[in-house]
Amino acid sequence: MSQLVRNIGRSGIAASGVGLGTWAIGGWMWGGTDEEASIAAIQASIDAGVSLIDTAPAYGLGRSEEIVGKAIRGRRDKVVIATKCGLNWHSGKGNHFFDQDGLSVHRYLGADGIAHEVEQSLRRLGTDRIDLYITHWQDPTTPVAETMDTLLRLKQQGKIGAIGASNVDPDEMKAYIAAGQLDAIQERYSMIDREIEGTLLPITRANDVATLSYSSLALGLLSGAIDPSRRFEGDDQRKDNPRFSEANRQKVAELKAAIMPVIDRHKASMAQVVIAWTLAQPGITFALCGARNPAQALDNARAGQIRLDADDLAALDNAISRHLVAMDA
Repeated sequence: MSQLVRNIGRSGIAASGVGLGTWAIGGWMWGGTDEEASIAAIQASIDAGVSLIDTAPAYGLGRSEEIVGKAIRGRRDKVVIATKCGLNWHSGKGNHFFDQDGLSVHRYLGADGIAHEVEQSLRRLGTDRIDLYITHWQDPTTPVAETMDTLLRLKQQGKIGAIGASNVDPDEMKAYIAAGQLDAIQERYSMIDREIEGTLLPITRANDVATLSYSSLALGLLSGAIDPSRRFEGDDQRKDNPRFSEANRQKVAELKAAIMPVIDRHKASMAQVVIAWTLAQPGITFALCGARNPAQALDNARAGQIRLDADDLAALDNAISRHLVAMDA
């Protein structure tokens, strides 16, 4: 069966339903990165039919974009590149967000900031266009209309193909829609992070806006590969995250046991079934999944070939309600 392919809103651009998320490939907050393995993971994804690759300047202060750029050389026509703007460390404008490697990163979506960022991203990625350009985090110091005007100008110039926004609230999303053609949003969504079902997804469905879910496997918690005894080291963000408590990991283990009939029927891994479930949810267009080596990349890619039927979805929803609803945040 071929990869599931879906449209990015009304942009005229289509991509694989399963997308490769490259936050971990940037290394920061993930215990470092292995460039050779990362490039191999990206290329394995492409070879398996995954065309959507999502990155951002903030993922390792440009490191992720650089690695993606190296991996897609000679393969640019096979990929839809999504990257972001709005987190910058060059101007000091906007709202301070965090510090990394001695640099102060600010949320800033002013015209001059975006103009600088897009050129830097094009250079790091080694391309002359970005297929989907997404505002990474919202900047309260810049009106959405000004930001959208800048993005529309970049689209007219051919530097970007589609416009997206990430980490928005309903009012911010409506402001983007009022100011121009918003093609996509990118938001956290998984079996245990479903808040947008009642807030943003009704708006996306009414306005033909695609939704890219990030953390579709909840930072790996729902992959089925993290046992209750595992310990996280270094700057791995999961080390002190209560979501990764032994009790929660035990609940995921119980979920896996409960959904084994679905996993077995499709001859799949737990991660593949979780991703397929995500793509089956109303309003979710793409599921972004991280991979740091070819084996993980190929495992994720196969999820785009799984088609869950009504009985599968009912069994999964029943298991979620029994094992994940009471999960600690």
